[in-house]
Amino acid sequence: MTAGDETPYYTNSTHLPVSETDDLIRAVEHQESLQKLYTGGTVLHAYAGERLDAEATRTLVKMLAEKSELPYYTLTPTYSICPDHGYVPGEHFECPHCCKTTEVYSRVVGYYRPVQRWNDGKQEEFSERKQYNV
Repeated sequence: MTAGDETPYYTNSTHLPVSETDDLIRAVEHQESLQKLYTGGTVLHAYAGERLDAEATRTLVKMLAEKSELPYYTLTPTYSICPDHGYVPGEHFECPHCCKTTEVYSRVVGYYRPVQRWNDGKQEEFSERKQYNV
């Protein structure tokens, strides 16, 4: 299945489209009925925007582990790296402190990589992603 208006890309197997919802509970409820049937290769990426606070992360992971049937999930905050200021939470293609160009990092498939170095299709997917309200 393909998606993307500007640059078409293949969607990730049976995942919800990245622009479907910003409601994490809705996404979990939709995905768990299918993902629990697989023997592997499944994951729900919870794109969270900025850094999560430690207590919110603990609560969320506990809830997912105890109340959902998802076999695997990730919490994926986006962050930026400024050549002068280093780590900047969230998606900032320009440093909010000095306006220099930054590298924005997010998860592409199973690992973090600078968004600017993704292929065109994955960059289009990133631009369409909704961040979950966590």
